[in-house]
Amino acid sequence: MKLQQLLSYVRKAADDYRLLEDQDKIAVGISGGKDSLALLCALKNLQRFYPKRFSLMAFTVHLGFEDFHPEPLKQYCESLGVPYKVIPTQIQEIVFRQTQSAGRCSLCARLRKGALNQAALQYGCNKVAYAHHRDDLIETMLLSLFFEGRFHSFSPKTYWERTGLTLIRPMLYVPEAELIGFQNKYRLPVIQNPCPLDGHTKRQDAKDLLRLLNTSYPGVKDRLFAAIRSASFDDWPIPEMK
Repeated sequence: MKLQQLLSYVRKAADDYRLLEDQDKIAVGISGGKDSLALLCALKNLQRFYPKRFSLMAFTVHLGFEDFHPEPLKQYCESLGVPYKVIPTQIQEIVFRQTQSAGRCSLCARLRKGALNQAALQYGCNKVAYAHHRDDLIETMLLSLFFEGRFHSFSPKTYWERTGLTLIRPMLYVPEAELIGFQNKYRLPVIQNPCPLDGHTKRQDAKDLLRLLNTSYPGVKDRLFAAIRSASFDDWPIPEMK
């Protein structure tokens, strides 16, 4: 996937769900994975021509793993001209020493979100951008069906009244396969996830199942995505009519 195609996906999501407004200061959490790096690249390039003027700041929540070194991420942000901060935490110690294995991923996610939100507020941001893509949306729907008994997935935009921050997901329309191609084409400085649970989670199970379903029933990802978009969930913003 070329940069122009990524920008097309991101602009469509921004336009459809009014994700970007004038004077927004957006905190982008970059973990070192392909998704968050591609998101930062897309938003930075979108700044050049998008009619709404917004600024960016990148953050990495350092979980405390000794073998995680974010220097390549700092260099990448410098090459884009985006201010960058590392948020030191002891999340790894909390999650692995004080929690049973069943609850580790959800606790880690809550702590990471809290650390990122706190930093975003500290630096004057009003929005936080997550790098969830189209496959993430579908996988979340599957997990909701299997473990909650309801048809639902995360929203493109969520306002958190307690903090005053708005969460946006500009890569909602981007297929993961195209992000892999983007990573390879533009040589994004991806850092290996140091978490020992990486690849051994319920979300990974949903990802594997979705891959199997799409192999057995070609195009099923497109149909599942269309079903989610047309479901009119209560917490989803109404898309702009074209």
